[in-house]
Amino acid sequence: MVFGLKKFLFKGGAGSPANLPEDVRLALEGWRASKAPNLEEPHFHTRYVVIDIATSGPRAAEDGLLGIAAVGLRKGAIVPDDAFSLDLDGEASEEVDAAAVDRQLMAFLTYAAKAPLVTYHGPFVSSFLARAFKERLGVDFQPQWIDLAWLLPSLFNEKSEVTVPLDDWLETFGIAGNERRDTMANTLMLARLFQMLLVRATARDLTTAGKLVEESQAATFLRRSH
Repeated sequence: MVFGLKKFLFKGGAGSPANLPEDVRLALEGWRASKAPNLEEPHFHTRYVVIDIATSGPRAAEDGLLGIAAVGLRKGAIVPDDAFSLDLDGEASEEVDAAAVDRQLMAFLTYAAKAPLVTYHGPFVSSFLARAFKERLGVDFQPQWIDLAWLLPSLFNEKSEVTVPLDDWLETFGIAGNERRDTMANTLMLARLFQMLLVRATARDLTTAGKLVEESQAATFLRRSH
């Protein structure tokens, strides 16, 4: 339902709490009032959310968000019960339920709970999410991002000093081949990469989520500037 989703996600979305269903508005108020986690806690005490998305194309300004998959890491372990999956890519139809889309997007905000988000190529992922949450829920979505695309070369420069496709890292660490995968499968593989990165980060004295976010931002800036 790509054209239907564009209509509701990007062509006349709620955009204002006053236009949202009452249950979504109340949930949004609760989310806004909730405290962000303390990023100065050790990794062992931090919940990270690893995320991947599905889209109808590469351009957030024109293409649609079709799905979100996420899984939580606690104490350095992937937690199967702490997972989230949102599929917006159903049958093509004009009868898309706008309120249902709002509720699904709100469900992700509630699930993520302002935890630091881990992904691959953060600008791509964040651009789609930022647009969807802004135009549907009126949320300026700016979580703390940890971008593996830039952070892996920074911490594993003996394996690659430049950004490479995700499959290259998966092959390097023996996680997977190049077969076609769904969004949740990608997310679980990213989570396994992140587990390995946490071990290296701790050895490099990047012992908290805050330090990891800062290192990710610095690596992104430096590598994009050179």
